[in-house]
Amino acid sequence: MIKYTLSFLLFTLSVLLVQAEQLYVNPQTGNDANSGTKTSPLKTLLEAAKRVNLNQERASTTIFLSEGVHLLTQTVVFTNDKYTLKNRLVIRAAVMPDDADWTPQKMPVVVTAVPLVSGVGGEEAKGIQPEVSHVTIEGLRFTGSPDYSYMDGKNLRRSYPIWRDGKKLDDLLVSQCLFAGNVDVLPLHVGVIANGYGLVIDHCVFFNCKNPVVFWQTDGGTGSPNAMRYSLVYGCYFSGVWTTQSTNGDDFEFHHNIIANSSTVWIREKGSTRHYKASDCLFADYSNLAGYGSGPLSGNDATSTDFLEMKNVQTSGSVKIEKDQSKRNYLQLAEGSMGSNLKAGLFKKN
Repeated sequence: MIKYTLSFLLFTLSVLLVQAEQLYVNPQTGNDANSGTKTSPLKTLLEAAKRVNLNQERASTTIFLSEGVHLLTQTVVFTNDKYTLKNRLVIRAAVMPDDADWTPQKMPVVVTAVPLVSGVGGEEAKGIQPEVSHVTIEGLRFTGSPDYSYMDGKNLRRSYPIWRDGKKLDDLLVSQCLFAGNVDVLPLHVGVIANGYGLVIDHCVFFNCKNPVVFWQTDGGTGSPNAMRYSLVYGCYFSGVWTTQSTNGDDFEFHHNIIANSSTVWIREKGSTRHYKASDCLFADYSNLAGYGSGPLSGNDATSTDFLEMKNVQTSGSVKIEKDQSKRNYLQLAEGSMGSNLKAGLFKKN
């Protein structure tokens, strides 16, 4: 009896010792030689990723980013695929949009200044690349790349703040993030582009990006459904959402989204036969409701909308964006704007 009691106590102790991993990153006061605690933070997200990739303890990981500019000069790749639905890898702001003391100035700003590498149709700069399942990225602001998009008539330079390559990976939640670009000086080609399954865009804002999100390819197996909900897309000059043949329309969750002042609301890859449902949305001030795309240089001529079943979707009108940086809803819907009832934007608590 004593033997079994001792074994149980040792087992319990070992479980308690495997605690959740926490790392803090502060670009102003941090140092990559520090321990990574709140009082002794790291300086870069790249160093945090190196430590996470080496830690084999089966526990969750949370990386807290302070306010300030987080400059990425290398793609930050996460490769330690040890996480589960409950024990996740979380990359988040130290202060979240729903916190009482949050202001837009407290959002960590992630700038992708990564050297370009050859890709399909030109060159690519990738920011955060989670090549693992069960990841949450929340509360961060992403900019475009400080480079010129145009190369020549056949090639572009493209910035991807969040990129996932693995076609078998599952469960990537991007929540309460702001993606802000500019076609002339900070081009942002796609805010989030992900192969695999379970890409969920929740309460995000995409402002003047070329494309907000591409639900990309899978390995043809099964996985969690994709979703886009409670998100605001404004001024995106190619698409409002991009789905491919791999994006299963039967369980694709698309609701409470606003797509406004954008070119084509819904882009599908050429040849797609999927059907989708959109509910409780507002599509306003667009050029085309639907179109085809096939790559970085593809056109977006109007196509039929027979693939899209819409319920409680308004397809006319205009929205107003708050441009006063002192307001909590900066770059979100202005007070009293059309679509305010949909609760699209950074805030989950309204």
